[in-house]
Amino acid sequence: MNEILIIITISIILSISPFFSKFFHIPTPATEIIFGTIAATLGLLQEHHLFKLIAEIGFFYLMLMAGMEVNLRIFYNKKSSIIKEGILYLLLLYIISFVGVSYFELNKILIIILPMLSVGLILTLYKDYSKSTKWLNLSMVIGTMGELTSIILLTLAGAALEFGMGIELYKSIAYLILFMIAIVIIFRLLKILFWWYPELKLILMPHVDHEEKDIRLSMSIFFLLIAIMLFLHLEIAFGAFIAGIFINSFFEHKKELPEKLSSFGFGFLVPIFFIYIGSTLNINDLLSSKLLLNTLLITLLMIIPRILASFVFIKILNLKETVLLGLSHSMPLTLLIAFATIAYNSQSINHFLYISLVLASIVEVIFVMISIKLIIKVAK
Repeated sequence: MNEILIIITISIILSISPFFSKFFHIPTPATEIIFGTIAATLGLLQEHHLFKLIAEIGFFYLMLMAGMEVNLRIFYNKKSSIIKEGILYLLLLYIISFVGVSYFELNKILIIILPMLSVGLILTLYKDYSKSTKWLNLSMVIGTMGELTSIILLTLAGAALEFGMGIELYKSIAYLILFMIAIVIIFRLLKILFWWYPELKLILMPHVDHEEKDIRLSMSIFFLLIAIMLFLHLEIAFGAFIAGIFINSFFEHKKELPEKLSSFGFGFLVPIFFIYIGSTLNINDLLSSKLLLNTLLITLLMIIPRILASFVFIKILNLKETVLLGLSHSMPLTLLIAFATIAYNSQSINHFLYISLVLASIVEVIFVMISIKLIIKVAK
């Protein structure tokens, strides 16, 4: 009966979440987390190994989709000055976060978590604003740099959390470096191969495809990278992320592929991950004033440093655009929840901090979305 109840509850949440999301103007993942929490509090969702397993697969698939959002081609025609300013921006983010964490005597792992960037929700802003919007395009470039940095740090931190400071950690770092060198070499070799023999892309992923070869190849790459990560004892999420970058970089001729993969992932696997995250929370815990204050503090420590660091671009953007860029980076919903989950499962953070991070991820999205709309509306 427990399994049947979980299946029915998940089915209902999957169906109704988009409607509530649209009505309240908040991202669907946040709605799924909220419904997951409500369902768990009512006893409709309980701990079950299959529920947890599918949620983990959904998490890895989420990282695959995050990788597919990263477009390495955007760096080809960018001025070196913008890349340098982007590096300075990221450096400032980590420095300010370090100062904030030290001042408030918070868990040191937040030094890595607070500056995390993700382009997932930045892409949603293109639905409301023109693709020629200067601050938004710059936000994507810098956000891509930040997401790549965040994923690498997530992998290193994951190894440190699993093995501690010792020989195993140094082995993991060595494996990571060798893996990244191998990936760069493979990328370059494939770029040359596809340049000389462009028809190979069409053989692997033909335009007319009745056997879904594009999906099959994408899933093969996805699972192959996961297997390699398991063999090297590295963070699986990093392998899934690299798989997404690989697919997006070499099979750009399949314009419909990202949408096909996204439809399956965000229509089934990924929502189950967010519902599961919600089920790990308890409404009674959320009523704690101490928790709410901690959530507010984390939210401020994620938004304020981004706005301050964004003034690096004040020569390129005006004041309004600079603030908007900083705000657009303050919604790392997926990566924040991902790393909070990894840290909690490794017992590096307690349940209190875990709940605070999940809540902060939702509060940030709602606050930032409303703030961006208000600033643009007032500026007009």
